[in-house]
Amino acid sequence: MGHFITSKDIPAEGEHLKKGALSKWIGISGLVALIGIIVSAWLLFNNNEAANTASDTVAGRYAYSWLFAFTFFVSFSLGGAFWLLLHHVSNSGWGISVRRLMENLASVFPWMGIIAIPFLFPQVQQHLFEWMNRHRELMGSVTSYANAKEILHHSYGQFDHMLYAKSFYMNLPFWLGRMVGYFVLLGGAIYILKNISVAQDNDPKPGIERLKKSRKLCAAFLPIFALTATFLAFDLLKALDYKWFSTMYGVYFFAGCALNGMALLILTSILLRRAGYLQTVMSPEHHHIMGKLTFAFVVFWAYVTFSQFFLIWYANITEETSYFLLRNTGNWNVANIALVFGHFALPFLFLIRSDVKKKPGLMIPITIYLFILHALDHYLIVAPERGPSLTLGSEAGASLFPAGSVVWYDLLAFVTVGAFFLFIYLRMFTKNSLYPCRDPRILESANLFN
Repeated sequence: MGHFITSKDIPAEGEHLKKGALSKWIGISGLVALIGIIVSAWLLFNNNEAANTASDTVAGRYAYSWLFAFTFFVSFSLGGAFWLLLHHVSNSGWGISVRRLMENLASVFPWMGIIAIPFLFPQVQQHLFEWMNRHRELMGSVTSYANAKEILHHSYGQFDHMLYAKSFYMNLPFWLGRMVGYFVLLGGAIYILKNISVAQDNDPKPGIERLKKSRKLCAAFLPIFALTATFLAFDLLKALDYKWFSTMYGVYFFAGCALNGMALLILTSILLRRAGYLQTVMSPEHHHIMGKLTFAFVVFWAYVTFSQFFLIWYANITEETSYFLLRNTGNWNVANIALVFGHFALPFLFLIRSDVKKKPGLMIPITIYLFILHALDHYLIVAPERGPSLTLGSEAGASLFPAGSVVWYDLLAFVTVGAFFLFIYLRMFTKNSLYPCRDPRILESANLFN
């Protein structure tokens, strides 16, 4: 085995980062995020009242950039939440050593609610969600939402019949309530689980009661996660084209969250070990298991993605095929082909080897590569809608190679949200031990062999 750990090797107080070890990166990411948020707020909200102006077009384009960046980075925290919940429900022994990493990643999710705040404002919604514009147009002439729904029922406007059929779900009060509920409910669940875990670290006689409690709670929290991941994708991504529908979309979004959440956990653990931490409680065996889970979700993502395409292609329903028709024109088919080979074929060939999973020098570039393809996947979801969904006549999203200004907007949003994500994520590691030091099964995990 070559890695035998006893209780004497594990400090009773756990392992903490050296004071100031991350202060430089926390400071830089915080400053970049602050500046980016100020600039982004100006781009999103400046002169939105004036219709068909250059500022309005800028605001419309940047709204899509902000959505792309938000959904990309929130997927990592959702992935961390999934692995944390699965760890508890499955009573995992091997995952004890990396559970605190899962908790830290999952704990970023409620903070991402700050980045989601612009989506609650009509000035931003008007560029992203055409169904909201139609609802507000009707609400301007009636006194209640019920009356607006009745007008939709008898309206002969294009696609109004679809809005009426979906109005039980796609209505403004319910949408706003869901958006707040996602971060409150799942964020609260994550907060409770981490508090239980940290309390165990500080208890001289921890026992197993907290483990049992966490397992029971996670049985209730898993459905909350499933609903959050699914309907958050529905409300922010699929609703960009309210006429389109897919029964596979929630699973498709979840697959990307789980895959890249685990990839980020691998990258984080490798960097910590290279800095001299987690030497006793982690070994290449942990990286092997985490690599196998990453491999599994590379396959699962490909299966779900192809299934969605195949079902829509086979049914050949106009409201469904519009999604892929848009993404197979204007050079977007280049991105589709890149996903087939880049997001599935290449990672599959690398990760199928067991020795690759145990070598940090190989897994670092593989995880970064997965992040890049994940970004392309999300860009392909959001950016093509930029042109046809705006009512301003913009064609910025009509090609994989858009105008230069749009590229800068996308980069600004990506860097801003990424810096905010990194700021919160790094701060999580400065507060508690890097692993649950008084978990009764920490020795079992430290001596993992598979």
